[in-house]
Amino acid sequence: METDRLLTGAEVQHTGDYGSGAEVQHTGDYGSGAEVQHTGDYGSGSARSRGDSRSSRRMSYSADDESLYIQQAVVFIEDAIHYRSINHRVDARSLRLYRWYYSRICQWILGSIIAVVLLLVFVERPSSLSISSDPHHRSVPWEPPCGATEIVEMLCLIIFCLDLAVKSYLIGWEEFRKSKWLISYTVVISVSLIDWVLSVSMECDEKLRVRRLVRPFFLLQNSSLMKKTLKCIKRTLPEIASVILLLALHLCLFTMIGMLLFAKNEDPKKNGEWQFHFRDMTTSLTSLLVLLTTANNPDVMIPAYSLNRGYSIFFITFSVIGTYCLMNLLTAIIYNQFRGYLLMSVKTSIIRRRLGIRAAFHVLCFHRAQAEAQELVSVDAVLQVMSRVNMKSYYKSAITVAAQQFAEQGTMDYQQFRRIFDELDKDCIKEHPPLPQYTSVTLQKLQLVFSHYYITVLGNLVALANVICICTILVLNSEKSTAERDNYILEIINLCFILFYLFEMSVKIFAFGWRGYLSYRSNIFDGFLTVLLLILQIAIFITYRLPYSQWDPSSHGVMSLWEMVRLVNMLIVFRFLRIIPDIKLMALVASTLLDLVKNLRAFAGVLVVVYYVFAVFGIWLFEGAIKPPPEMSELSMGNTTSNFSTVCGTYEQLGYWPNNFDDFAAAVILLYDVMIVNNWQAFMEAYSRYTSEWSKVYFVCWWLTSSVMWVNLFVALILENFIYKWDRSHSCTVTDVEKIRYETSVQFMFKEQIQEPTEEELVCQLHKHPHLHLDW
Repeated sequence: METDRLLTGAEVQHTGDYGSGAEVQHTGDYGSGAEVQHTGDYGSGSARSRGDSRSSRRMSYSADDESLYIQQAVVFIEDAIHYRSINHRVDARSLRLYRWYYSRICQWILGSIIAVVLLLVFVERPSSLSISSDPHHRSVPWEPPCGATEIVEMLCLIIFCLDLAVKSYLIGWEEFRKSKWLISYTVVISVSLIDWVLSVSMECDEKLRVRRLVRPFFLLQNSSLMKKTLKCIKRTLPEIASVILLLALHLCLFTMIGMLLFAKNEDPKKNGEWQFHFRDMTTSLTSLLVLLTTANNPDVMIPAYSLNRGYSIFFITFSVIGTYCLMNLLTAIIYNQFRGYLLMSVKTSIIRRRLGIRAAFHVLCFHRAQAEAQELVSVDAVLQVMSRVNMKSYYKSAITVAAQQFAEQGTMDYQQFRRIFDELDKDCIKEHPPLPQYTSVTLQKLQLVFSHYYITVLGNLVALANVICICTILVLNSEKSTAERDNYILEIINLCFILFYLFEMSVKIFAFGWRGYLSYRSNIFDGFLTVLLLILQIAIFITYRLPYSQWDPSSHGVMSLWEMVRLVNMLIVFRFLRIIPDIKLMALVASTLLDLVKNLRAFAGVLVVVYYVFAVFGIWLFEGAIKPPPEMSELSMGNTTSNFSTVCGTYEQLGYWPNNFDDFAAAVILLYDVMIVNNWQAFMEAYSRYTSEWSKVYFVCWWLTSSVMWVNLFVALILENFIYKWDRSHSCTVTDVEKIRYETSVQFMFKEQIQEPTEEELVCQLHKHPHLHLDW
């Protein structure tokens, strides 16, 4: 290709997140292919210079060049769909590698490799492969032989090296040196390889595996949304730090006041508060910090309150200021600041989409090979591009139909081209298939009756009656053992209800047809459980024939009649959730939860990283710190450990032995228990007794990270998601909630609050592309 090739040229400064599965910035030098440099005037005056430069353009290209332009447009459109940066190599070979790398199968394999690396910690020493984590009941866990996990890990590291090589090639050496994430990726792989060699050379007997601590980085670097979330959190920290400083000042002030109020008295009977909660500065700070989370309320004030009811004013004042004012103010600041930075991040994504569409239009203009003052693209070229783009069928169909409207004029300008891709920003509305057509008048009337909304209401009432029957029988039999219960009456009642459920499912299939019936998610849920209940009912009859009350069913089959009936009852109660789509507010709450699972995985991913890092640190610091107590017979003889305590409310007295740092799985559960802040002081107090007072720093850091920071972020995102869903659905009726399903994403949640980029901004960004240089 001799003219108008997309070439390398000027060195442009670019920064961004490289190496992510989506929304990835790629920059670099163009590789293969003939290269002819084009220069042009860009900027705010581009509109005037476009016509002059177009009239002097040399357009001589072959079929290979035409194919390259189409391929470039396809990749730019796919970049726009996935909010990826277009700053990557654009020659034919690089584009093929780029599309392969971001293909679903390749990204799935890479994600699976990352999951395998993260899950190795459950198998490595100390192994989590035991039924119980309680030292009393824990058997010796299975541990793989030395070299087994190391071989798996080495294979994963080799794939990460290939991943790094591909990313580095796609962006080029100059841009690789500017990418902090890819440099960090290189460092992490190098550290992992060095630590792996040391581990193998020591025959897997090393006490510390540094590579465990850096494994979560592989998860972070593969997701641009996680990087953005981490960036937003980092920028939010200064504002959070100011409130935490105020909180620390509040805590220290009340600690000193408390130590003055509850000083040691000459009368031992009045020293309860001093002895348990205000003995020294560390104990006083810990007691009030725990009170800030309400975990030790009212225990912390009972000794003083029992002497004088006036002491309650101290604790109430502390809680009102700290718990109800400062902590809620912290939630408001986290929500406001994080939301602002998230808006900035979403704005970047919107710009990437618009820029990808603008770049696709730009290369298709060169594909037209005509010297005109106005930029136009061929409708046939657009349709050819859309046929090769990998995207959801709904959006592809909508964009193709919109493009075909310009088939008569044969071309479209940029505004028309941009408008057809506005379909990407529209909510995906799920339309149900039309009802089947019946020729018989009788069948038509039956179809009208069975497709009515009141049939669903009747089904809900019958399901409610079924649940009430089960609840009544459970209450009547609550004091009876399973052998004394008369399961046959409940079995016959359930049989009648199951037959009605089968009838309801059949008439709905008749009225809506198979496709129409399955187009409702509530029907899929309802039908699956109905078929499962029917199978269980048939299994009961096969096993017990027609049961009568004199039988002893415990000797029949693999499961007793009570166990089978209990399983049926559980499914019936679970089936009652079918009412959710028919109650508008409940449906909105349920859909909000589903959207959180689907669209906020990046935030959950960062939480997984935080859990992982703190769990690994916890194992390093506290593995085997708390030894199991002796047997009860030995305890009675006074053979106890020096740190063992049976004081009410302590780790030992509450029997918290399964919560420990002896393996990774147990550490994760313990961290979850601390995050919930219910009795978290028991863990902190126990580990400070068995190790050091400095162990409290670890637990306070985890409380700040998880309970204060992350839980508040999660609450803020739930609020934002629910408000968005409520605003979109407030005009819908109850039936519309089931008929219309909005696919909510983070971009959709904030797009109405973001200003669209101007044409000049897009042209300026396109001008900075390190590989795309065309005359305007």
